[in-house]
Amino acid sequence: MTGNNIIFEKTVSGGGMWSQTISRGKTLRVTDLEGGANVSTLLYNADEPIERYNMPDTLKGQHTFQLTEGHCLHSDMGRLFCSIVKDTAGWHDSVCGCTDAKLVREKYGEHDYQTARNEFYRNGRENFLIELGKHGLGKKDIVPNLNLFSRVVSDDKGKLSYVEGASAPGSVIELRFEMDTLIVLTSCQHPLDPNPVYAPKPVKLEVLPAAPVAADDPCRISRPENERAFINTEDYYALRA
Repeated sequence: MTGNNIIFEKTVSGGGMWSQTISRGKTLRVTDLEGGANVSTLLYNADEPIERYNMPDTLKGQHTFQLTEGHCLHSDMGRLFCSIVKDTAGWHDSVCGCTDAKLVREKYGEHDYQTARNEFYRNGRENFLIELGKHGLGKKDIVPNLNLFSRVVSDDKGKLSYVEGASAPGSVIELRFEMDTLIVLTSCQHPLDPNPVYAPKPVKLEVLPAAPVAADDPCRISRPENERAFINTEDYYALRA
């Protein structure tokens, strides 16, 4: 990044949601303000949203189950949405999806808008649908999402479990965007969070300018698949200029 010239800043409350296009050449810094946050995230090509984040290609191309600094987030057309250029949390869940109304109701009890007004219990899926609707997208456009700041591990039998306290207060992840990207996110709790209390955490968003990607950029050279995706993305924009 070039200095600390913040272009945009916003705090998303616990259980809140947000969506916006972030252009190629900018960095989104997400900060876990209190510790224990979860940010369920979807990514789409801002100009052609039929292109969206692809979880299988992102993981198999980088031989990983977790996502952290040095990794890239791949689209389903062989290009890159963004690169993880800084990460102090160290682990971000890639496979567990988001909460829905049924899970929240069974886990935390009935707390709907009619009785609780603005304090009602939100869930990730409905928040996604609200934000996607603002951009002409809907149910058919929801794909497996990321869960920033959440760590999930597997035992010998493949059972997944949530690691409590994995993200400390002030933990940061920075996403450098390689494509003009519609990002859709919600700060609802992780679906495997064992906390029986509804207590989603707030996060701060900051958008900053990013420096040009060097030939020896760590994200670019970390895997051959990343190098190819960088080239595909650069070719895409060269032909659109």
